[in-house]
Amino acid sequence: MNSTTDSEGVLRGVLARWKAAVDAHEPQRVASLFTEDAIFQGLHPYSVGRQGVADYYASQPRGMTAAYRILETRQLADDLVLGYLSVDFSFTDRPTLSVHLSTLVKRATDGWYISHYQVSRLD
Repeated sequence: MNSTTDSEGVLRGVLARWKAAVDAHEPQRVASLFTEDAIFQGLHPYSVGRQGVADYYASQPRGMTAAYRILETRQLADDLVLGYLSVDFSFTDRPTLSVHLSTLVKRATDGWYISHYQVSRLD
């Protein structure tokens, strides 16, 4: 894998599964997309590992959905892709929350997983 198109494809594959699980409000399924030792930073204190990811998404309101746009990708190694994204989280009862997301996805023997996830608000 040597091109931006390939690294973007890898990122899109992982993020499509992430979005589907977030939109369906399935915290355990979201967490299963992360490595066992993933560093996760949403808009609350960070956690390490899948349980922290599951807890974070379980605390989000039903009806929350995510729409993302990939801004940049970098192939850091054969098994590691960096992504920088714009994400809009929409809710049923409040305004959309727009954030930026930096993520690292890492290849394991059975597929690609998120190993680092950090959200920031730029307002």
